[in-house]
Amino acid sequence: MLPAVKICGLTTRDAVEAAVAAGAAYVGFVFYPPSPRALTPDEAEPLADAARGWTKVVALVVDADDALIQEIETLVLPDLYQLHGSESPDRVREIAKLTEKPVMKALKIGGPQDLEPVEFYSEVADMLLFDARPAPGEGRGLPGGNGVAFDWSLLADLDLERPFVLSGGLDAANVGEALAESGALIIDVSSGVESAPGLKDPDKIHRFVDAVRSAAAHTAA
Repeated sequence: MLPAVKICGLTTRDAVEAAVAAGAAYVGFVFYPPSPRALTPDEAEPLADAARGWTKVVALVVDADDALIQEIETLVLPDLYQLHGSESPDRVREIAKLTEKPVMKALKIGGPQDLEPVEFYSEVADMLLFDARPAPGEGRGLPGGNGVAFDWSLLADLDLERPFVLSGGLDAANVGEALAESGALIIDVSSGVESAPGLKDPDKIHRFVDAVRSAAAHTAA
């Protein structure tokens, strides 16, 4: 099976068009002002419109209040929400009810102990995303998009009824290894396809998706 690719943190029309042309299954827009990839709902609206019908639109939020969620829902019309903060299982359930959309909950992984919340979130989230937990001093203090990887083999024996997404420190050079070690069927990339923080490189987007396809073909052979 060909893994699905999510390109996250898009900020330009060129990047959206490159993701669509490359065959990305999801495109993500970030609504978290500290991020170099942050957009307002007004800014994201035309980009989401350009992607709609070709790929699924994901709204990434970090501990967002209802007002922001409703503004995104009105202007961006995402297909699903990605919760990348410290949202509790109850908050995940609230956002799913508020939006009537699928919800993906991100969990930060640094070691086996960080998988303990999986049983609680898997009951309320439609999808789980596993991202790296930066060590002290690593990254930029952001909840994601830090270009940091974790031990992908920690996910190999997960027994989940819902699909999971692998994220964190992925690029065209290592995504094949990441797929093999984790068993993930959905791959999320952000900084790994950028020429600078917040600026996606269309060529890197195409190379990343090609690398995923090549890895899948090698596994099938």
